[in-house]
Amino acid sequence: MTAVIEIRDLHKSFGDLEVLMGIDFEVARGEVVSVIGPSGSGKSTLLRCVNLLEEPTGGSIKIEGYDLGDPDVDIDKVRAKVGMVFQQFNLFGHLDVLGNLTIAQRKVLGRSEEEAVEVARRNLEKVGLLDKIDAMPHTLSGGQKQRVAIARALSMDPDMMLFDEATSALDPELVGEVLGVMRQLAEEGMTMLVVTHEMEFARNVSDRVVFMDGGVIVEQGPPGELLVDPETERCREFLQMIIGD
Repeated sequence: MTAVIEIRDLHKSFGDLEVLMGIDFEVARGEVVSVIGPSGSGKSTLLRCVNLLEEPTGGSIKIEGYDLGDPDVDIDKVRAKVGMVFQQFNLFGHLDVLGNLTIAQRKVLGRSEEEAVEVARRNLEKVGLLDKIDAMPHTLSGGQKQRVAIARALSMDPDMMLFDEATSALDPELVGEVLGVMRQLAEEGMTMLVVTHEMEFARNVSDRVVFMDGGVIVEQGPPGELLVDPETERCREFLQMIIGD
């Protein structure tokens, strides 16, 4: 399978604090990879480096063969291939749902208003929120906001999606509706890199699970192996704490 994300010896420091200490892994087209691990292990920083929200201190990241460290690469063009959904939704509060979905389509992709609206409607229907097209973000539940955020990312026609703890800010009863949309995307073949603490999603939807701790990848493997019988004591301790016996 073709690797669409290739990460080699990735390092990231904030001042004297080294958060990523030599990350090596890749994601194949159509693969769903869940990244798990304790708080402070570098999971979110890894995602932010892939989307160039953070600039790596060392190493390389390639997206569909484009080296993000190459000064000749059109970073905006590459970033448009990568949709990202954040923990805190990041919707524009002054725009209604339709405005949130169309503004980047028109400004970044150069789509006409008519085309942008058509794409927005299609993606709102996909996440089950077409009836909220005129709503303002403050009137939506957390689960609805996150589904709008997913529809907004999809409206840019990305080749892959990054999810950074997309359900951790939600009330427990709203988590399922967001995970349902993510599961649907996985079934449709979307390449996905998912930082999550939802072990059921990691177990049932992922092709591979990556366990990070202390800025490194401790181990990785199919969910049926890593989540059931991890090789390392550190991963075993983490899973016992999260899942229990």
